[in-house]
Amino acid sequence: MSASSQKVVALFATCISDLMYPNTPKAVVALLERLGCRVEFPTAQTCCGQMFTNTGYYPEALGSVRAYVRAFSKYEHIVAPSGSCVGSVREQHPMLAASSRDKGLQRAVEEVVARTWDITEFLTDVLQVEDVGAYFPHKVTYHPTCHSVRVAKVGDRPYRLLNKVRGLTLLPLEDSDQCCGFGGTFSIKNPDMSTAMATAKARHVANSGAEYLVTADNACLMNIGGVLSRGRSGVKTIHLAEILATTEPEE
Repeated sequence: MSASSQKVVALFATCISDLMYPNTPKAVVALLERLGCRVEFPTAQTCCGQMFTNTGYYPEALGSVRAYVRAFSKYEHIVAPSGSCVGSVREQHPMLAASSRDKGLQRAVEEVVARTWDITEFLTDVLQVEDVGAYFPHKVTYHPTCHSVRVAKVGDRPYRLLNKVRGLTLLPLEDSDQCCGFGGTFSIKNPDMSTAMATAKARHVANSGAEYLVTADNACLMNIGGVLSRGRSGVKTIHLAEILATTEPEE
């Protein structure tokens, strides 16, 4: 790819990945650079504000909306490894901006939202690639996280990408459309119900016969992975981006 046609991508790392799962944003950088993009990390980025918004603290969440606009407004492409955070930017940021009655902020949010992509969408829709050259010789099962499906609406893109990974065997997951019980503040306010949901999800994962549980949201991966680990299931967890960034070792 020539320098003039090279896509410049701003990485929206998201809080949980940046602080707890740094291999995920690193994998996104490696993957996009392998596909010819130049990746930049705006250091002014903060949280998407979803935790504030979901709990009803709209004025407090507005700070995150303004910070997102400041950090990413100059970029044509903003990519995140989280359907949940992308969903927050798409649905909650316009709502919060409207609540502020700041017309300038509303326009700025509208513009930056249109350029924000989940990593699976960016690969399939913008770069128009499904086979990213990945190699992962393991049996995996995929959990389609609630926000990625119902809010970000990534559809079957993760499955299409996984099916092109060489060596990978994708196994079905029973009740895959059921929530894992995390839901951000839901797991804190309703711990018993959340634990029951996560336990059911972990049981289905273990019964799938997979070596790895894959998701495209690290919060859900953390929640289900905790149950799998405590139950000594032997199933490991991995973010989709980390699989897509893995290539066959050179001889």
